[in-house]
Amino acid sequence: MMRLKALLILLFFTVQVASAQSSPEQLAEVLGRNLQTPAEVAFQLREYLMGKVAKLNGPVDAAQWTAEEKRLRKHLLEGVVFHGWPAEWVNAAPKFEDLGVIPGGAGYRMRKLRYEIVPGFQSTAILYEPLNIQGKIPAILNVNGHEYEVGKAAEYKQKRCINFAKRGMMALSLEWLECGELSHHGKFEEEGTPHWGALYLDFVGENAVGLFYLAMRRGLDYLYEHPNVDPSRLGVTGLSGGGWQTITLSALDERVTVAVPVAGYASMVSDIERSSDTGDVEQIPADFYVGLDNVHLTAMRAPRPTLLIYNAEDNCCYRAPLVKPYVFDQVQPIFQLYGKGDAFQWHENLDPGIHNYQLDNRLQAYRFFAKHFQLPPIENEIPVDAEIKSYDELVVGLPKDNLTFLGLARRLGREVNRQPMPSAALGTPPGAGSEREKLQALVRYHPTTVKHPWAVDSTKNKGVETRSYRLEFTNGLSASGVWARAMTVSDAAPVTIVLNDRGKKSAAAEVSARVNRGEQVLSIDLIFFGDSSPDEPNEVQPEYPMQLLSTMGDRALGIEVAQLVASTQWAQQTVRSHSIRLECTGIRSQIVALVSAALEPSLFSEVQIHQGMRSLNYILEAPITPRAAPDLFCLDLYKEFDVDRLVALAQPAKITLAKVLDAPSK
Repeated sequence: MMRLKALLILLFFTVQVASAQSSPEQLAEVLGRNLQTPAEVAFQLREYLMGKVAKLNGPVDAAQWTAEEKRLRKHLLEGVVFHGWPAEWVNAAPKFEDLGVIPGGAGYRMRKLRYEIVPGFQSTAILYEPLNIQGKIPAILNVNGHEYEVGKAAEYKQKRCINFAKRGMMALSLEWLECGELSHHGKFEEEGTPHWGALYLDFVGENAVGLFYLAMRRGLDYLYEHPNVDPSRLGVTGLSGGGWQTITLSALDERVTVAVPVAGYASMVSDIERSSDTGDVEQIPADFYVGLDNVHLTAMRAPRPTLLIYNAEDNCCYRAPLVKPYVFDQVQPIFQLYGKGDAFQWHENLDPGIHNYQLDNRLQAYRFFAKHFQLPPIENEIPVDAEIKSYDELVVGLPKDNLTFLGLARRLGREVNRQPMPSAALGTPPGAGSEREKLQALVRYHPTTVKHPWAVDSTKNKGVETRSYRLEFTNGLSASGVWARAMTVSDAAPVTIVLNDRGKKSAAAEVSARVNRGEQVLSIDLIFFGDSSPDEPNEVQPEYPMQLLSTMGDRALGIEVAQLVASTQWAQQTVRSHSIRLECTGIRSQIVALVSAALEPSLFSEVQIHQGMRSLNYILEAPITPRAAPDLFCLDLYKEFDVDRLVALAQPAKITLAKVLDAPSK
């Protein structure tokens, strides 16, 4: 009996030596060390993205390019822009309400219009009409840039529209999403950064760019059907985001005869080189730049007259000298194939040279439109300062219940109807193979492996040893991780991998608890987490790099999943333990973990989730902004999958959801 008691005491102290050797404070110092810098991660990501930029292969003749541009147009409209959108919405006739005339100046009048983009989501416009119209006249669609406060009341835009009307051209001035009247006086605040709330639409299965495209195309539809407009003389122009609208609409809609985009876009090379050139979500929508670049979009204008205007020292984006080699210089030979070299022009603004559509740029536009609409030459701008209206005078009015991005996404989300996942008491559910194939395609999962685990740090302190790694993957990207265990633990001990939305520096309590159980622990910062993020902590728009991946055909979620799978496989090969447990905290880590387990169901023995969601619907109802979790706003994710479906696909892994997050009651 005494001998048994002595053995028990010895066993007790042995367990204490083996397991009770760490504290969260001790490990927090190691886990909090930066193993790579944001600049290093950003460079790797730029290198990765640069390899995906499509090149414009010069066509042999005009006929070859005509066939190619038709293919690209069909691909973009049917396969990308209108992905997921109801056909009856896309093909609906324009629905405009005429809310009456307001006084203009000499030679023109103004008309307030309200129109439907999609059911429940309306916008506004002002039509500038010449008086005493004789026959059918040219018309120009004037689209807004990101004029968040004044919207369509921007002075430079009013001057342009008034001058068009005084020169005998119809001018339709559209409001722009989240600008002017469509700012909804704060209703968009819960959606985060302006325009990025459109990613809620991606999440529920409709490519966000479709709404932006319909918003501007409805204006073109209106002008095309106007009884006083010559449909063979239609133009589009706009600054900045309006420049993007101009090239996108005029490339994809052959009704646009003349286009003048101003400082609105650049090559993807520029977007990758300089974050200032990236633009908002509609300018880099999911899958838009797979196999093509903005140089292709510009070339799709050939041989229709097109004037590109850029500013020499633009203080926003798209500086003329940096854009020209990648866009104008490459497209000019294609116009020449049609014998229309003069129809493609370039203007670099020096006065004032910053981001603008001021007098010099307006004069260039007036002259170009007049020439190609067969109107008398325009040499000067008609002074109209006294005719500029205030914001309030141009307010058209919108319904109080007009939808926002989030409101529309919630409505579409309620219509999602997934087939129930067949249940299985044990083992793989029926149909799991096809579901995994669908999931793999949806997140664009491309397996990778650890090319080299760079050992950058190590510690041995108070019975605990750690080794810190920068994990370099075969696709050129990286993650970071800290391996921790008690010194007395063998390589055969169980392994737990720890993920935390706030990075490994916040995972000290979980890591310490598992080390004290006698386990080996690998705490990882996957790409876009912790010190594996390309963004500094105070970076204002962390959505950009993930959206660049999306627009070029990848998904941040898929890359994160590939890194987790590869890191786990590396861990298995590093030690003799094949029992890999996964513990994660936060909704981002939760979905990365569940997708990984669903795609590789034999990889993990258990997945324990803290502060997770019961359903992806939580993202819509909380709501979670795209800025807070941009990787989860993956095109079609909510439409095709939910948490319960991922859990079913993860069998036989045991999934435990603890400390569940619930959306606030409305």
